[in-house]
Amino acid sequence: MFRALKVRLNQGRQFIPDVRKAQPKGFRGLPQISDTPCETGCTKCQAVCPTSAIALAPLPSTVRLDLGRCVFCDDCTRACPANKISFSEGYLMASDSRETLFISETIKKIEIKSSDAIRRIFGRSLKLRSVSTGGCNGCELELNAAGNVNFDMGRFGIDFVASPRHADALVISGPLTKNMSQALELAYEGMPDPKFVISVGACAISGGLYENSPALDRTFLDRFKPSLYVPGCPPHPLTFVNGILDLLGAP
Repeated sequence: MFRALKVRLNQGRQFIPDVRKAQPKGFRGLPQISDTPCETGCTKCQAVCPTSAIALAPLPSTVRLDLGRCVFCDDCTRACPANKISFSEGYLMASDSRETLFISETIKKIEIKSSDAIRRIFGRSLKLRSVSTGGCNGCELELNAAGNVNFDMGRFGIDFVASPRHADALVISGPLTKNMSQALELAYEGMPDPKFVISVGACAISGGLYENSPALDRTFLDRFKPSLYVPGCPPHPLTFVNGILDLLGAP
């Protein structure tokens, strides 16, 4: 018993009292692009990016980073001689629109417009069905962690369920392989209306490292546009939980 008490004292408080004010350490989060001018003609950050997440505008000092493609590998920060790109510990990166998942010199943060319709229907209870469409299990592990004692999204009435028939939202992770296309369709069709889609991780949002693979079939997202995009590789549980809360318009 005394050993158990000693372990408890050493570990401290494991749960996060307020997920809105959490301050994770050692987390490679929201990228920041400084106003420092690039070296003339330098394209090193763009060249090393494995997912083509970095675009350079005609002016050499303008850098644009696509969070939907970024795998947070840090190669760009090591390649850039001007230290123009860095990664903060910010986890508020989710967006309700694919078009706003970009960071630049002038865009420093990502904001979500809450949905009145989704808040009105699911504001007090939101059940999620997770489908891994060929993922590496990184995103899936973090999604599971969102419901553990640390992050405890269940306190907000948000839970994963075993059957699509009990779900309100379909959470997609992985790049959407052809082998999983039918299973994904069946899961979505089995969900009662009203329902919506959440895209989690770079693979689900853009295809990530596998974007050009012939093994993918991403037509599902052409027909059912996600209401929430959660970037990362994998996303932090705080990014996922806060993204949903922001979509619901929670305080």
